[in-house]
Amino acid sequence: MTDRDDDPVAPEDVKPTEALSDIYAEDGSVRSDFLTMVGAAIADRDLLFLRKNVARLHESELGDVLESILPEQRHALVRLLGSDFDMTALTEVDEGIRLDIVDQMSNEQIAAGIGELDSDDAVYILEDLDDEDREDILSQLPFTERVRLLRALDYPESSAGRRMQTEFVAVPPFWTVGQTIDYLREEEELPESFSQIFVIDPTFKLVGALDLDRVLRAKRQVKIETIMHETNHSIPAEMDQEEAAQLFEQYDLLSAAVVDNNGRLVGVLTIDDVVDVIQEEAEEDLLRLGGVGDEELSDSIASTSRSRVPWLAVNLITAFLSASVISLFDATIQQIVALAILMPAVAGMGGNAGSQTMTVSVRALATKSLDIHNAARIIRREAGVGILNGMLFGCAIGIVAGIWFQDIHIGGIIATAMCLNMLAAALAGILIPLVLDKCGADPAVSSAVFVTAVTDIVGFFAFLGIATWWYGISG
Repeated sequence: MTDRDDDPVAPEDVKPTEALSDIYAEDGSVRSDFLTMVGAAIADRDLLFLRKNVARLHESELGDVLESILPEQRHALVRLLGSDFDMTALTEVDEGIRLDIVDQMSNEQIAAGIGELDSDDAVYILEDLDDEDREDILSQLPFTERVRLLRALDYPESSAGRRMQTEFVAVPPFWTVGQTIDYLREEEELPESFSQIFVIDPTFKLVGALDLDRVLRAKRQVKIETIMHETNHSIPAEMDQEEAAQLFEQYDLLSAAVVDNNGRLVGVLTIDDVVDVIQEEAEEDLLRLGGVGDEELSDSIASTSRSRVPWLAVNLITAFLSASVISLFDATIQQIVALAILMPAVAGMGGNAGSQTMTVSVRALATKSLDIHNAARIIRREAGVGILNGMLFGCAIGIVAGIWFQDIHIGGIIATAMCLNMLAAALAGILIPLVLDKCGADPAVSSAVFVTAVTDIVGFFAFLGIATWWYGISG
């Protein structure tokens, strides 16, 4: 089959290109009619349509299209577009989809595409490849670019060094504004877009920075050192990317210099990278709170199952602990059946209350809002909230239970147990994440199962224990 460039035939329902300017439906998903046209164009090898309506898309739009079409269509689309395929789109898709696409591409094609990317995007793609393929791809790049990428890849995963762009603008402090402007106009190897110029000494150590507006407003004969400002917020290359993002948030930064252990300028971190970090970390925390780890929608059944099994197994163990508490009071339950009916209410309310406190605590720890200095105050607040909500809902369910079973004693017992369990839930929801964080564990991953275990055990023990004591039932 030959290419259709010479005689392109679009699908019958293709609309003019102008009508395809917006590929999204009202709900934010990619339009089904657009996907149908893309699928038909891929099947017909209609390169003209694909180049006009797919290759032209913004990287994020192309990423959404790649995620929306079938795997075999993705592979065919990448092959058909060839050099017109924007490799930056691979940074906008799930990891599974990205690896699937890259596996179908030759190393020569990847190397050619990476050569057109910013260094941070190139590293994002290269870091997931096998060592052998990565070395082969890097060997095909120009020496200078290869060195920059290797240096970025040497930094720890999820560090600022991995996220930074190695393309930046740096000038000495003794230059004049005129020299700097001439340099920006004449130098061809500078990045295509930048908003900040860094000032370095002969050893490449960072001494200051200045924004482009300062350069444009100053007279040509003014020395750079007189208008630059000190960079108080430079980021160590090995700093965790989440901590770097917090600096951006705290100081309202648009970009920040990245330096090595000796204070030498090695790259720049920009706000677009930081936005991606914030989104990724938020999604990661949300997934981990649910005990599903780093899961993607494109993952296979087997890999998804493996990621969920560990904490389900831990939860099974804690469930047996809760069951063992119930077994201690089997005589009580046999005599007073109402207790068995009401037990889920006590455990459920405690679990929900604990989850609320835990979610707030984990997020506060992630954003460094909760530390040793304010921990005591926050614990007191959560304990107060637990007691107040326990009294409120305890009284409510006590009245309902008393009327339902026509036994005021049952109402008082469940009201007391509810109050105690809500207090325990509040304390567990904040103390367990604090202890896990202190021990070096990720509270987002492991807090939920332990908080649930505490609320179940305390709830059952309080409810059944109080009932056993009140009615004088012996085992």
